[in-house]
Amino acid sequence: MTRSHQARLGRSVIAGAAAIAVTAGIVAAAPDGRTATAAQATPQLSLIAASASVTLDSYKEQPGVYLDLGTYLTAENAPLELKVTRKSYKDPVVATQIIRDGAKTRTKTLPGGLVKDFTGLPGFVQITMINAAGKTVLNKAEDFCPNNASGRVRPDAPASSKYPESCPVNPFTLGSVWGVEKGWAANTYAGYSSTPVALPAGKYTAKVSVAKRYRDLFGIADKPQTVKVTVREIDSEGGGGGAPAARHGSHAAGHSAPAGHGAASGHAGHGAVPPAAPAAPTSGAGPSYNVGHGPHTPAPPALPWAVKKAGLKAGARLGDAAGQTDGSRKAPAVKAAPKRPTGKATVPNVPKPDLRSLPAYGITISEPATEGPDKGKDFLAFSANVWNAGPAQLVVDGFRAPGKELMDAYQYFYDANGKQVGYTPTGTMEWDPRPGHEHWHFTDFASYRLLKADQKEAVRSGKEAFCLANTDAVDYTVKNANWHPYNTDLSTACGQQNSISVREVLDVGSGDTYTQDLPGQSFDITTLPNGTYYIQVLANPEKRLKETDLNNNSALRKIVLGGKKGARTVTVPAHDLVNAN
Repeated sequence: MTRSHQARLGRSVIAGAAAIAVTAGIVAAAPDGRTATAAQATPQLSLIAASASVTLDSYKEQPGVYLDLGTYLTAENAPLELKVTRKSYKDPVVATQIIRDGAKTRTKTLPGGLVKDFTGLPGFVQITMINAAGKTVLNKAEDFCPNNASGRVRPDAPASSKYPESCPVNPFTLGSVWGVEKGWAANTYAGYSSTPVALPAGKYTAKVSVAKRYRDLFGIADKPQTVKVTVREIDSEGGGGGAPAARHGSHAAGHSAPAGHGAASGHAGHGAVPPAAPAAPTSGAGPSYNVGHGPHTPAPPALPWAVKKAGLKAGARLGDAAGQTDGSRKAPAVKAAPKRPTGKATVPNVPKPDLRSLPAYGITISEPATEGPDKGKDFLAFSANVWNAGPAQLVVDGFRAPGKELMDAYQYFYDANGKQVGYTPTGTMEWDPRPGHEHWHFTDFASYRLLKADQKEAVRSGKEAFCLANTDAVDYTVKNANWHPYNTDLSTACGQQNSISVREVLDVGSGDTYTQDLPGQSFDITTLPNGTYYIQVLANPEKRLKETDLNNNSALRKIVLGGKKGARTVTVPAHDLVNAN
């Protein structure tokens, strides 16, 4: 199975699970004694457990278990909806609850400082583990992403959730929407932000409760859930679970490069995929976006109840056969046009995309290559993201004449009803045969440059062509943001070597991250003197793409180079309030 197919299957698992109801009791009365009529405008939230017992596997080679205990937060009467934003990187993250009562909408600002970033509500649940002897062996707080793997808790609930499928992990996210749909339940397991805990094989009792500050804030009843836990140690060498590498699906899809970038590049050191965290076979804590074009530690499982197998089957049916992204919502078509456009090229006066860059992050010095053309050279690697602030999609189609190596690329334009009303030539697409790529790249989408302290160019990255995918939810609060983008990995975009046409789409609100492990995601700094520099991420460098605004395409990230040849160092100061290298 290819890595991109694994990612697509992972989305299908989520799709199937979303269509399956969690069988658990729902508290009927509002916890604070309000009448049903008075509670209609606000969500009634409850903590439930999907099962009375769970089994967690700890692999002998990678000991530790993730506390995916099958507890869920349900929403009745109304959905729980939170809008999370920051005005700029100089401003703190602010979370606001959106309360809808028919045509009326009111807001409730959460306490300042409660939410630190966009990954979820910190310390939402408290987990206490008691061993068979009655001794408390663990007290642990876990964060909660309301967008976590969800399912309906009653048959008359909406068939699909309107909210996004995960919480962003990009350090430069600008806006997000979190929500638990009315009549749905969201897994309280922390997913990406969770860490494994060391628990010897044996029997335990887990007590899970919502932290008091959140009970008071959202009116949640103080009703902890108790789950019997069996920790089972598995020796993958001796069978009974398979090798650790097979325990999870890759969320990185086909954007990740193997160690050393294969034969195409000798930038040894920043191509190695980090060791995977132990996890069970099914992962539903988040889909394949938010991870970028490169390796990312996959989220551990978030669907522990006894319908995993049914979820896999249903997901494969719904996601692949029906072309849907969840149990009932049909994904927008992203297939390439079957033939070249006809008629005169025109750029109509309709909404257009607005490409913007995020500051670079994931900045490291690669270990020097020991052989090949890059032997002895020093490279500065980094991750970069260009996103679309809208209000329209970026749609680029490539067409290849038989026998030609390049595709001719065209940008398409649409009116408010989604009707195609124009197109314009916008460069080319080229086939990239390198391991870790092997897809069609659109040229001139972005450019990476290392600028000197006076912001004059010192080095330009070799990366000059891109496969567009909606890997990161950068700001889902902008106008026309699509909370359910389709092409989030290489299984849904970028084509194959024998493709005659390719469509690449960047949805409103989403961005495309290329991580520092990929060929060209680096600067050769071998001969550069130590000192202050700026990494520039520049969208639409040749201005070939038609945009709403061409004046916001550049983002700078300050760095300081030090050390000596073969042992260079890099210091990355905080970017305003964002302290992520």
